This record gives sequence, C-alpha cells and structure tokens, in this order.
Amino acid sequence: MTVHIPPQTTPFERPPEQVAFHRTELSVILSLYGRMVAAGEWRDYGISCLKEMAVFSVFRRTAEIPLYRIEKRPKLRNRQGMYAVVGPGGQILRRGHDLKSVLRVLERKLIRAVE
Repeated sequence: MTVHIPPQTTPFERPPEQVAFHRTELSVILSLYGRMVAAGEWRDYGISCLKEMAVFSVFRRTAEIPLYRIEKRPKLRNRQGMYAVVGPGGQILRRGHDLKSVLRVLERKLIRAVE
C-alpha cells in the first residue's frame, strides 16, 4: 500500500509577484495627467498591474483604445530603461531610466502656439 502525502501549503503563501507603480512614480504621472485633462486632451485612464509590467493607459474617450501607455518593466532596468511611452499603434515613442525625462515626449503636446 502506497500513501501519497500532498505537498504542504500554508495559508500565508505569497501571491504571485506583481509589478506596480510606486507612489512617487504615480505622482509624476498624475501631475501630467491633470495638466492634460485641464487642456482638454485626455479624459480617462486605467492602471494595470501585471506579472511582467505595470501599465498606465490614457484615453481620450473611455470606449476607445488607449492614446498612450506608460509602461514600467523592471526586467529592462539594466538595458534600455524600465520606463516607456507607447503610442496608439504600439510604437515606442520614448524609453529610458528616468520617468520624468521619458514623459517629456507627452509634455510637448501641451505646448501650442497661441494665435
């Protein structure tokens, strides 16, 4: 007779790791978001915390595809940089190690000529 013992599991096991934005990163992103909402460019956002990356998606209208995605991929920290701004077609507009410098590509859209 063979006795099969199930593997030990405890109720305090860690859930699978998720990547999320830190409070300082969110304050930088939400500051830009607030300025773009005030300018009438953006209207909604969504945050996704996934296993490999965290994504802050920006929408003009809720029912559309995102205008821009601000991604954080910690695995790319030592390569191109863990922050990226991705356009609507999936093209990477800017990537780098510093979030503020990466977001400058979106701030340029705030500057308009006054006629």
